[in-house]
Amino acid sequence: MFTGLKDKVIIVTGSGGLIGAEVVSCLIEHGSKVIGLDVHNENENTDFYNCDITNYDQLDEVLDKIGSKYGRIDGLVNLAYPRTKDWGVKFEAEPLSSWQTNVEIQLNSVFYICQKVLKVMKEQKSGSIVNTGSIYGVVGNDFTIYEDFGGTSPAAYSAIKGGVINFSKYLASYYGKYNIRVNCISPGGVLDESKQHPSFIKKYSDKSPMKRLANPEEMAPPVAFLLSESASYITGHNLMVDGGWTAI
Repeated sequence: MFTGLKDKVIIVTGSGGLIGAEVVSCLIEHGSKVIGLDVHNENENTDFYNCDITNYDQLDEVLDKIGSKYGRIDGLVNLAYPRTKDWGVKFEAEPLSSWQTNVEIQLNSVFYICQKVLKVMKEQKSGSIVNTGSIYGVVGNDFTIYEDFGGTSPAAYSAIKGGVINFSKYLASYYGKYNIRVNCISPGGVLDESKQHPSFIKKYSDKSPMKRLANPEEMAPPVAFLLSESASYITGHNLMVDGGWTAI
């Protein structure tokens, strides 16, 4: 068990997602008061708000409600993954408007919610934020794992995740003197058989040192650790949760 999570007020965006649901469950097991923000998949074990984090007026309203109800915010986990309908087109075909929109709804929304929550954390002189990067925010893409089915990894994804990782380091440097920690996890491939082509699963697994993709529940303990007092002297860190993908 990680220390210092009991009764902590922690916001999880994307709380109904593949990783988000596991993070919520893990934090509840540690006794945290979890506040879920998502546009679907209400979790009956959380204080849930139906919230589109790309709608800043709506987000402001929800954060005001949270502030009024709890009087503090101890943790924030940014897992929401909004994207356009044409997400996943190849680089040559990607419209500038799609690139711009995805930067706005993914990277800029992380900026906005961090700015709002950090104002609260600065006043209380404590807090911990965990943002979500990716292996492809750190290393280049292996496009061979998509070849058999004509898929790709979006160019904007690498740019956005690389931005999130360095933005997290910026915030760690800026807010460290207020006893606020900001870290990042960078997952490798996470198994979701309903959405992943069998060829992708095989090729990814063959290349991975652990010879498999991650299970969603394996992403939750690293998040809980970074939020907890067990990581009290860790900030500005990007924790690779990738089965060794970036080690080779």
